Amino acid sequence: MRSILLWWVLLLAGSPIAFAQPLPPVQAPQEPVPTTQPGIVDLDTVMVSGAQPGPGMWKVSKGDHVLWILGTLSPLPKRMEWLSGDVEDTITQAQEIIAPPTVSMSSDLGMFRTILLIPALFKARKNPGGKTLQEVVPADLYARWRVLKARYVGSDRGIEKWRPIFAAQELYESAMRKSGLDQASIVQPLVRKIARRHDIPVTPADVKLVIKDPKSVLKEFNRSALDDRECFAGTMARIETDLQGMRARANAWAVGDIEALRGLPYENQYVTCLAAFTETGLARKLGIGDLKDRVARTWLDAVEAALAKNRVTFATLPITQLLKPDGYLEQLRAKGYTVEAP
Repeated sequence: MRSILLWWVLLLAGSPIAFAQPLPPVQAPQEPVPTTQPGIVDLDTVMVSGAQPGPGMWKVSKGDHVLWILGTLSPLPKRMEWLSGDVEDTITQAQEIIAPPTVSMSSDLGMFRTILLIPALFKARKNPGGKTLQEVVPADLYARWRVLKARYVGSDRGIEKWRPIFAAQELYESAMRKSGLDQASIVQPLVRKIARRHDIPVTPADVKLVIKDPKSVLKEFNRSALDDRECFAGTMARIETDLQGMRARANAWAVGDIEALRGLPYENQYVTCLAAFTETGLARKLGIGDLKDRVARTWLDAVEAALAKNRVTFATLPITQLLKPDGYLEQLRAKGYTVEAP
């Protein structure tokens, strides 16, 4: 997936097509690019490689009915091989698999009419009025952007026309690729393969949103300004200061060190970035202002229904959600379920 945040715009039109094609280059005056920045921390954490066990699983139970949850993490070490035998054995014993919580958007347009919206989708990631990043973000943020862009993205001029939220995501993904980290999931493909092989039903925990008039939504989005400077600044700050932490967390997941994961601070810039969307008037009109709560309810309802009927259920969740003091596990504990960490 080229950009997680572009997903919001792509799915407004129900389109499965990612932005794989580069935008035409935007001509801009050449400026000298700074080559150093005190905020960027040089990497020295050695990434683990080869066969690694990954973390153990959380156990949620009531009576003799058990839910096993594997905590997932992204990014992970690029050159690791996951020894997944224990997880595979657990999945094969399950009567049901609960998919991780997701949100899907669709429209009532046919495929042909959806394809016709692709030009509008490309336009949606650009700043309204053709403005550049330099024109829409404060000078201090833009100075930091130029340093990080030179280091991780290169000379791509087209990105200078993007909204800050999309430019920040592209920068983040480029930094991951160049830091020995891989954002691709190694867990979900395995879960799907075992589910198919053993005919285990997979229950989606999906909040479905139907966009009645995606064309007008895209037009409104193209005209709207987003309060995404905090997202832009937060993403750059994470790259400047937390690449070491990301590498340490990736190593801890690979070797199964839960205590190390608990002790490593985690700043998630996506919370700020998604708020730039969900707190807009357009988001409220689309019914996604309370999306976080709806996603939580959907997943928890699916889990409780599965625990009531199955002896063994399997699920995955981001490990940061499992480690949160007020996360989904604590909500299950408050409802009377027994929760045991690995």
